[in-house]
Amino acid sequence: MTIIGKAVETFTARFIDEGSKVRLELTNECDQTLKVVEVLTVFLKDEETSGGPSRVHISFEALNSIRSNEKAIITHKTWIDGKPASPEQDQLERLQAAAGEARPYVLDISWQDSEGKTQYQRIPVGR
Repeated sequence: MTIIGKAVETFTARFIDEGSKVRLELTNECDQTLKVVEVLTVFLKDEETSGGPSRVHISFEALNSIRSNEKAIITHKTWIDGKPASPEQDQLERLQAAAGEARPYVLDISWQDSEGKTQYQRIPVGR
């Protein structure tokens, strides 16, 4: 969304620690219901071989819609070498930002606004 030439963040994202699990929470900060909300798959840098292909990626479930000022927990699945990871191997915590560190990953979010136009937002995350 844009107001007088300045981009307004439609979504805010935060990570919630739930004991041994981390969850992604998106909040719709705009004044309209948004449809077909998707967070694109995030490919994580390989920690074992520098510069090698990504062995780990995190995929997110799409939301049918999210109302104005509503919060939603986005479910995810971690994949390692093309296979679903066990809960102990989950890697969503790597997307949590650490104070003073660079944010090497991005949540690419797309949705349809009330007019059916597809919109996009990028949110830097990670450590």
